[in-house]
Amino acid sequence: MKRSHYNGEINISNLGEEVEVLGWVSKKRNHGAIVFIDLRDRTGIVQVVYTDSDFALDIRNEYVLHVKGKVLKREVSNPKIKSGEIEIKASEIEIINTAKTTPLIIADETDALEDTRLKYRYLDLRRPKMQHFLDVRHQVKIIIHQYLSDRRFIEVETPNLILSTPEGSRDYLVPSRIHHGKFYALPQSPQIYKQLLMIGGIERYYQICRCYRDEDLRADRQPEFTQVDIETSFLDQDEFLTLMEGLIKEIFIKTIGYEVKLPLRRIPYLEAMDRYGSDKPDTRFGMELFDLKEILSKCSFTGFKDVEAIKGIKVDKVASTTSRKIIDNLTLEAKKFSLSGIVVLKMENNELNGSFTKFLSEEEKRQLINISGAKNDDIIIFAGGPKNRVCPLLGAIRLNYARQLNLIQPNTYDLLWVVDFPLFERDVESGQITSSHHPFTRPKDEHLKYLDSDPTKVLSYAYDIVINGYEAGGGSLRIYNQDVQKKIFEVLGLTKEDLKRKFGFFIDAFEYGTPPHAGMAFGLDRLMMILTNTDNIKDVIAFPKNLAAVDPMSGAPQSVDESQLKELGIKIEE
Repeated sequence: MKRSHYNGEINISNLGEEVEVLGWVSKKRNHGAIVFIDLRDRTGIVQVVYTDSDFALDIRNEYVLHVKGKVLKREVSNPKIKSGEIEIKASEIEIINTAKTTPLIIADETDALEDTRLKYRYLDLRRPKMQHFLDVRHQVKIIIHQYLSDRRFIEVETPNLILSTPEGSRDYLVPSRIHHGKFYALPQSPQIYKQLLMIGGIERYYQICRCYRDEDLRADRQPEFTQVDIETSFLDQDEFLTLMEGLIKEIFIKTIGYEVKLPLRRIPYLEAMDRYGSDKPDTRFGMELFDLKEILSKCSFTGFKDVEAIKGIKVDKVASTTSRKIIDNLTLEAKKFSLSGIVVLKMENNELNGSFTKFLSEEEKRQLINISGAKNDDIIIFAGGPKNRVCPLLGAIRLNYARQLNLIQPNTYDLLWVVDFPLFERDVESGQITSSHHPFTRPKDEHLKYLDSDPTKVLSYAYDIVINGYEAGGGSLRIYNQDVQKKIFEVLGLTKEDLKRKFGFFIDAFEYGTPPHAGMAFGLDRLMMILTNTDNIKDVIAFPKNLAAVDPMSGAPQSVDESQLKELGIKIEE
């Protein structure tokens, strides 16, 4: 077997050349005395013409062929493929290997269910679309390596078998055969190690690494994922974010030809929640939230008297299509956010209509119309309750309507930073204080005074990069003062025993001259979703898990032999 050219790269400049190509049969068309074969490799498809129709009868889709022949100009070009102006008149075809009938169509458009695609992933990966996704992923990684290397970053690998530490999600645990009853954890991120590298004087580190979190899955989340992990010393927040913006700009222009305008906007977290109901706002469309507390807290509806927040949104031109069923579904959505209900008013004949209007005076109706800007056939949706429930509810409804009404222009990109996140959040049920990001995030200097009086008031030097409503990456300035770090642990309620067991080596390291440092991690998989215009993270990962965290191809996870469990000192309870 000898290959002289890749299939998708043969073009009109190769006319008259003798070539040898390899690949899979994408399609065969038998026209009696002549047979046409579309031969596919990772670069694309080339049309092969063969006159030995008897031999060609044995060829089926997905057979692997070796073809020798001469490049000729096609009588009728095919603009849908790169080699569409030429064809290969075969002088010899060798069947390298045969194939069974595939359980899915090997083409960009396939009718296979997702679980079928995952079960036969090695076949799904032959689809040109999937090959393109992996090719773009490869390009992005090359750009990252080059950009960071040119700016004095060095790639350093960190361990995959580490100590279990609290980072917000459940760890995947790995039992030790040598030390019975003890466990490693797979890293949710290399957070502690990259900070130790800064203490170790590396100054500029990066790594494209695998991370693991045992959490409920969704369309943009996997149990194991890839992140571009970055850490620097001696840069302030402005310097660091400028450096990261440059990386994103480079990725966009070199992969999809999109020119990102710098500097990116920065929106404080509290403003993002107030205006968009989300800490990862998609600002490619309007429909911003507005505040109704001053108007509605005085209305006759008693449920709004003492609530923390009353917020609303206006949706244009849907009043006539907003049925009772739609309103009931909005109420169900409110219950998902632990709110008792939601109000929907319609603007019809220059008046507000809806059962809630009985609680409103004429002046309150007028103010509501003015603040919302409602016109005929618009609706106003509002809710009252705790701010951390009302805003996310309306943010979710805002996004749903944007999709339904096609308010987002295709092939547009919206990039911004969300900054100044709260350092802590309080669990609604237990009341316990937890870290919003992780316990090494640096509090804003002017908010240190709140650590004793009210930790929930403390904002942090944390930042997320948001692209098209996705959190594409996030990070923070890190705590480098050991007294501040100990205070954060204290607020989180970690005992001396907890600290010694989980962070002892880390706390010790802080006593040896820790530099000011900052970092972040980009979610490579989510970034790939954005660049390739897919809404499913599984499309951009070679061998993903399904929503049940199962690999339908291999069957993992599965039971293991009793002897393996015994060796590890593990007993399975029903």
